[in-house]
Amino acid sequence: MDMQDIDSIVRRALDEDLPDITSEAIFESTDRGRARFLVKASGILAGLEFAAATFAAIDPSSSFDAKRKDGDAVKPGDVVAEVEASVIGLLAGERTALNLMQRASGIATITRRYVDAVRGTNAKIYDTRKTAPGLRALDKYAVRCGGGENYRLGLYDMFLIKNNHIDRAGSITAAVERIRSRQMTQKIMVEVRNFAELEEALALRPDFILLDNMPPAQMRDAVQRVAGAVPLEASGGITIDNVREIAETGVDRISIGALTHSVVALDISMRII
Repeated sequence: MDMQDIDSIVRRALDEDLPDITSEAIFESTDRGRARFLVKASGILAGLEFAAATFAAIDPSSSFDAKRKDGDAVKPGDVVAEVEASVIGLLAGERTALNLMQRASGIATITRRYVDAVRGTNAKIYDTRKTAPGLRALDKYAVRCGGGENYRLGLYDMFLIKNNHIDRAGSITAAVERIRSRQMTQKIMVEVRNFAELEEALALRPDFILLDNMPPAQMRDAVQRVAGAVPLEASGGITIDNVREIAETGVDRISIGALTHSVVALDISMRII
C-alpha cells in the first residue's frame, strides 16, 4: 500500500474533523495515554496502516503496535492493535481511525465470503469502480486483503467499451477500431449483452469480454462458444447466493460492485486503558 495514498486519505478525513475542542478543553497537551482496538464481530481485518497513520498525523510522537496483520481472520474479543499517544491525540484520532479500519475490514470480510464461495472453480473475484469517492485506494486495498482482485483503478488504465460507447459509436467494431487506431498500450475489454454482440466482439479478439447481466445458462453457452480464446468476465446481478452457480459456468472473472458500494462496517471499538 502506497504511503502517499494512505496519508492523503487520512489527512482529508482529519481535515473534516479537527480541531477536537472537547478533548483540548479537558486535557493538557502533556497528558499521555494508551488505547486498545478491540474487535466485536467476526471478519477479516484491514486498514491497520490507516489507523497508525491517523495517530502519527496528529501526534508524531505516537507509537502504534499492531497485534494482528491485515488479511487476518478475527473474532469478537480479539485485540488487534494498541496505540500510545497524547490523550488529546488518542481522542482526536479515534473516529477517523475507526471509520477507516471498520470500512476496510467490512470490505475485506465480504470479499473473503465471495472468494470462499467460488473456491475450487476457475473464477476469480474482482471489484469495480463503485467505490466511495476519495477512498478508492482504501477500498481496493481492502478487497486485496480479502483475497479479491482489483479491476481497473480508474478510467485510465484499461479500455472498457460499454453499451453507451457501442450505441454512440455505432457498433462494437467501430469502437474497437477507433481505439486501436490510437496505438495505445492499455488492454481492451468489450461488454456484450447478447450472442450477436458476443460474436462480433469475439471476431475482434479483445483482451477480455464482459458478459453483462446474462443468466447462468447463457453464460455457460458463451463459455463453450468462446472456448478459451478470450477471457470472459461475468457482471451484473451477482450475489453471494448465486456467485457459485455463476463461477461454475466456467467464466474466468466475476466483478461485483457490492464489495465496495454496499459496505457493512466490521464492528471495532477503541478503548483507552
